[in-house]
Amino acid sequence: MSSARVDYIAPWWTYWLHNFPHINLRLQPVDSSFQPEEENYQQSLIFLGCVAAAGLGLNLLGLAVYLSCLCCCQKDEEEESKKPNSCCVTWSAVAAGLITCVAVGVGFYGNSETNDGVYQLTYSLYNANHTLGGVDSLVMGTRGSMRSGLHQHLARLDEIFATRGDYVQTLQFMQQMADNVIKQLLGLPDWEEAKVDLASIADQTANLEYYRWLTYLLLLILDLIICLLACLGLAKQSRWLLTTMMVFGVLTLVLSWTSLGADLATAVGTSDFCVSPDKFIMSKTKGVIGSDIVHYYLYCNQSLSNPFQQPLTIFQRSLTTMQIQVQGLLQFAVPLFPTAERDLLGIQHLLNSSEASLHQLTALLDCRGLNKDYLDAMVGVCYDGVEGVLYLCLFSTMAACAFTVMLCAIPRAWRQIASRDRDYDDMDEEDPFNPRARRIASQNPNLTNMHSFCSYSSSMGSQNSLHPPAPAVSNAPLSEYMNQAALFGGNPRYENVPLIGRGSPPPSYSPSMRATYLSMTEEQIRHFGNDFRA
Repeated sequence: MSSARVDYIAPWWTYWLHNFPHINLRLQPVDSSFQPEEENYQQSLIFLGCVAAAGLGLNLLGLAVYLSCLCCCQKDEEEESKKPNSCCVTWSAVAAGLITCVAVGVGFYGNSETNDGVYQLTYSLYNANHTLGGVDSLVMGTRGSMRSGLHQHLARLDEIFATRGDYVQTLQFMQQMADNVIKQLLGLPDWEEAKVDLASIADQTANLEYYRWLTYLLLLILDLIICLLACLGLAKQSRWLLTTMMVFGVLTLVLSWTSLGADLATAVGTSDFCVSPDKFIMSKTKGVIGSDIVHYYLYCNQSLSNPFQQPLTIFQRSLTTMQIQVQGLLQFAVPLFPTAERDLLGIQHLLNSSEASLHQLTALLDCRGLNKDYLDAMVGVCYDGVEGVLYLCLFSTMAACAFTVMLCAIPRAWRQIASRDRDYDDMDEEDPFNPRARRIASQNPNLTNMHSFCSYSSSMGSQNSLHPPAPAVSNAPLSEYMNQAALFGGNPRYENVPLIGRGSPPPSYSPSMRATYLSMTEEQIRHFGNDFRA
């Protein structure tokens, strides 16, 4: 194994987080060592969540003060001030959108890094659990075969060799060797309890990580959708959309601060573990597994002696001695007792399988396998995991800032929309220059009573080919209009067709149109009334 994998070195950011003040809810400093069962240590992590809650309170208080000032301090908005306010709202929306997009990108990266780290942790735990399970299975299988299978063969051989004392002594010696093997196997640590703990930890961690990853994915998507819809509402100046996004913006702001508190507490607690994981592991395995065994697997260097070397060596020598004895009986006793061959071959097969189990057990008990799983787990948690949680903290902070800016920009946009609509409602609907008057005239043609001159002159086309004219705006005689045109333009400005529905100043008429008007009969004047009378 390479020297880079021998020792575990915690990253610098875990030391930085480990040095955070650890204060319980009574505002008393506590030890920063990783002690999840201690009440004071739990309170120190909860205190970090309370700090985030205090930040949320200050943020909401600042927004409330800002909205109160915006509603109470009504100032006159002149034409010069409207454009700067509009630019302020626009740039605020742009800044909030950019910050949200960057925050979502950082959040996706942090969520992926955290998921990769936790996956590496659970994968290492399952590998270690498989190794310990294999050790336990080999030990139990070898002990069972020595106690039951070998004992049955030796009992039958004892009956067969009853007349030969030397052969009976050989069988007794083999029984002593088998008992010695069982004794050495019993001296190995009981991995069953540790195996169950690793499996349960891996399962719980995998389930929690799945729901955590899914929750953050939904939060990231929600932030992005709210930001896009808020920008759409500002662009379309939609009141209901801005109101809805403001409500969801407050909800997202609360979620951002909540996730920040949870991530900060998780990062600090995990860093406390990453700074000295061996200390915590040895305290948890105390009384279950020997400290020399735990130390052997945690550090796994050439200077440490294998604590299983002696029992495995005795196991190997006992098997070798028993095989020699069986080989001698097959050579000398079988010619005299042919019925003993079957049991001797059965013992030989059992010893061969036990030797194969011994080789597998030696490989599984070697420190390199479990130490690799330990290092992989530490790298996954303390490097990828904590780094990803820090990026999630950055995402929560940026999202809180972005939605704070957005919640400040939306009320200003609301005021501008309300001011625009109020000014729009104050316009005179009878004013021909009012766009609303033109729209109403186009939608309700029956409201106008001005008739076109085209009805009275065949050379000017059909009246039905033209749109209904706008309402009359003046009763001044046509000669006055023409005189005004001559004053302002130098020459009279003649138009062959009246300006219908254009909201323009009263037109000047050509001599032909004036002659048509003056040539109206008395019957036409009585029919149309005073529509065309000056």
